[in-house]
Amino acid sequence: MSDEVYSHGHHRSVVGAHATRRARDSAAYVLPHLEPGQHVLDVGCGPGSITADFALLVAPGRVIGMDRSADVVKLANETYTDTENLTFQTGNVYDLDFPDESLDVIHAHQVLQHLTDPVAALREMRRVARPGGIIAIRDADFHGMTWYPPTAELDEWMDTYQQLARSNRAEPDAGRHLIAWAQEAGLTGIEPSSSNWLYATDERRRWHAKVWSERVVHSAFAEQSLERGLADQGQLERLAAGWLRWGEAPDGWFLIPCGEIIARV
Repeated sequence: MSDEVYSHGHHRSVVGAHATRRARDSAAYVLPHLEPGQHVLDVGCGPGSITADFALLVAPGRVIGMDRSADVVKLANETYTDTENLTFQTGNVYDLDFPDESLDVIHAHQVLQHLTDPVAALREMRRVARPGGIIAIRDADFHGMTWYPPTAELDEWMDTYQQLARSNRAEPDAGRHLIAWAQEAGLTGIEPSSSNWLYATDERRRWHAKVWSERVVHSAFAEQSLERGLADQGQLERLAAGWLRWGEAPDGWFLIPCGEIIARV
């Protein structure tokens, strides 16, 4: 995992946005499979907001949020101090620190798209899943994203993001690959689904525009784009301005499709 490069990084604009995600809007497909007493691992948990929702649903079962970033794990542990069955720890998705067949649910949200070997990660998740357990995966599909009104800067942002992610040997269109990856990993009983995030009300549209306007000039997206010659500072500032201009469009629309799978072990 030392070779993995996270295209988004952990700037506050990234971590803050991730902290707004909850199980109801980002993991609804998993909720019917959760029961009290289950042992759950949330791989790539970030600041832990989805993980904390899981802990409430499976109590007294144990829930562990795992992320490779020590800073994000520290933040999660400091944020969710009152949930007794919830802990957070650093870890490696390719070498999970759990015995074989020890977990009821392994969940990964927006993780596989950033990995150089998502199939190996799925095989490792399968190793630690108990017979009868599930592996639940949700990932966005960047080329499936649509927006209105047409905005040249958003077109350029997409092109730059695709180049950047692929230069990190990652797959930004992961959502459409989930079934193929799961099959290659030897998973069976695959139940596919999809769901969307939509930014079309004034509040949500402006929030999404503000988040990405900050990310294109301050996050790892900016740093890596500059380092690799994918953009210069002036271009990044132009993209940020384009995001904000799109956010003020009263008819603005931005749709993020996500692929989902439940694989039964």
